[in-house]
Amino acid sequence: MARETLADLPAGHPRGVLPTEELAKQFRDQGVPATVVQDLPSDRFLVVAPAEEV
Repeated sequence: MARETLADLPAGHPRGVLPTEELAKQFRDQGVPATVVQDLPSDRFLVVAPAEEV
C-alpha cells in the first residue's frame, strides 16, 4: 500500500513522539486517516496517510 508523508519531525524531539501525534490528530480531525510511524534510517517520526485517501 502506498503512503503519502504529510509531516515529519525529528525523533530526538524533547517531547518525543507527542508533537507528531498532535499533528496526526489535527489531520484526523480534518477527515484524513493519518497515522504516525517512525523512519529508523532517518531517525524521524512521520505522519502518513494512505495515498489513495489524500
